[in-house]
Amino acid sequence: MKKELQYFEIENSFGGSQAWFFDRFMRIGGCAAAAACDSCLCLEREQKIRGLSPFDGNELTKEQYVSFSRIMKPYLHPRLFGVNRLDLYIRGFDRYLAKQNCERLRMEGFSGDRSAKEAKEAIQTQIDAAFPVPCLTLQHRDPGLQDYVWHWFMLTGYDCRKDAFLVKAATYGRFRWIDLEALWNTGYKRKGGLILYRIRN
Repeated sequence: MKKELQYFEIENSFGGSQAWFFDRFMRIGGCAAAAACDSCLCLEREQKIRGLSPFDGNELTKEQYVSFSRIMKPYLHPRLFGVNRLDLYIRGFDRYLAKQNCERLRMEGFSGDRSAKEAKEAIQTQIDAAFPVPCLTLQHRDPGLQDYVWHWFMLTGYDCRKDAFLVKAATYGRFRWIDLEALWNTGYKRKGGLILYRIRN
């Protein structure tokens, strides 16, 4: 079984990219802000929550995405060790949502200390409900996953196969299908995790 969100594109890029940012610190450490921007654009499309983004996500340019990142920067700005905890992302994005008078969306952190089986169930539930899933990976022993180390990126789909559960990971305007078990089991004690979105009743 395979499920993918109708994710937004910007000039043939899959989602946004922090590589477009003019600010050097945002290019290096703006991944949390990029994840929040991408979340807003996807949630407007999939959940019909209006007013999350100042731009039309259906006709977005790179310049507008960069402008959006500048708006998001004060809430999820680069710092010495990055936005390296789930609660930091939630606290910053909550402040942005409050500024936008958005009370419908709530978030909860899903710790990387939990099992890959639980992560699979959480991701599947989120994608089935048309929510994107911001994912934070800190350290990882697999050199093939170094692009995702100390990085926020988006999970926008899953492919449940007989022998594996793959997730569609989007970052830097591209996507890649990754085995969740390999991604989740980093080999390090310190973990990242997921952000789960909900609509308030």
